[in-house]
Amino acid sequence: MPRHFEAGTAPFLIAGPCVVESDALNRRVGEALAALGARLGLHVVYKASYDKANRAHLKAARGPGLDEGLRALERVKAATGLPILTDVHEPGHVAAAAQVADVLQIPAFLCRQTDLLVAAGKAQRPVNVKKGQWMAPDGMAGAVEKVRAGGAPEVAVTERGTFFGYGDLVVDMRASRPRAASRSSSTRRMPCSSRGRGRTARAAASGSRSHRYSTRRRRPAQTASFSRRIPTPTARRVTGRTCCRSTSCRGSSR
Repeated sequence: MPRHFEAGTAPFLIAGPCVVESDALNRRVGEALAALGARLGLHVVYKASYDKANRAHLKAARGPGLDEGLRALERVKAATGLPILTDVHEPGHVAAAAQVADVLQIPAFLCRQTDLLVAAGKAQRPVNVKKGQWMAPDGMAGAVEKVRAGGAPEVAVTERGTFFGYGDLVVDMRASRPRAASRSSSTRRMPCSSRGRGRTARAAASGSRSHRYSTRRRRPAQTASFSRRIPTPTARRVTGRTCCRSTSCRGSSR
């Protein structure tokens, strides 16, 4: 069993192409990551999906599929010596994926799918579960419980974002601290956001009193855990003043 998710070991890096590409590109990326890990003393896990089942459009490229994709990942593993992580979207894919992958990953949109989580746990591989963007941090305790019920030797949780704006993904990194009672690893992924809208969304998510771009009045980050909800701007009571410049907002306490 790979030791990349064990508590107390050196930091690990999950990296690779989003989806399985050509053998030449897969190997080039894998060799570069292996060299990076050796140079920095990092455990590196090669990540690529054999199928991206959550594409926005019906005809969008999804990858080579289960059989061909797993064979390609097996070749990367043999050529580079790196452990492999891949997404699983259906319980029926778990057993085949576990024959090649050292780590199974649950996409954020599927983090509450009980059958999938339990099946991943039964594969006896470490499992990385991405937190759904709509979920409060403490909601991931249920996902971890399901994976452990299946018998997974180790579970990691990835902070995948706090909420969506129009084309933006906003992250509150306070959400990535695991519960004190949990032994799950906590990993972080920093998303990309468009320049203008991203600043507005980040200003709103920071808990500042206005939605201006300035960051000087942001409140200091607070420690948070899975056992305590993180206050958000929408939950904060506003009295006696307006909370933004909108003409429709008059300091409502709702």
